[in-house]
Amino acid sequence: MPDDKIEIENINKPGKTERVSRAKYMAMREALLAVLPAEAPGLTVADAKEALLPHLSEAVFPEGKTAGWWLKAVQLDLEAKGVIKRAPRPPVRLYRLEPA
Repeated sequence: MPDDKIEIENINKPGKTERVSRAKYMAMREALLAVLPAEAPGLTVADAKEALLPHLSEAVFPEGKTAGWWLKAVQLDLEAKGVIKRAPRPPVRLYRLEPA
């Protein structure tokens, strides 16, 4: 079933794509965009993870397991697509470029 997978990008590896679970990707994407502010400097990755965990379905992310990996995968994909951006100085802070 091709519908259960989605192709994602990685801002650090232009031109390379990976196929991942559509359900997990979409759940994490929705949760991440719901918690990220629309202006810099944004949230640290750790703060974003803490804020988005309550938005994740137990059915898709039981006990929040693997949420860290999925957060990073979705972050890098959304950065590559220009949906979110990193603030210019460390630590890594993320914010939305598009409305949630």
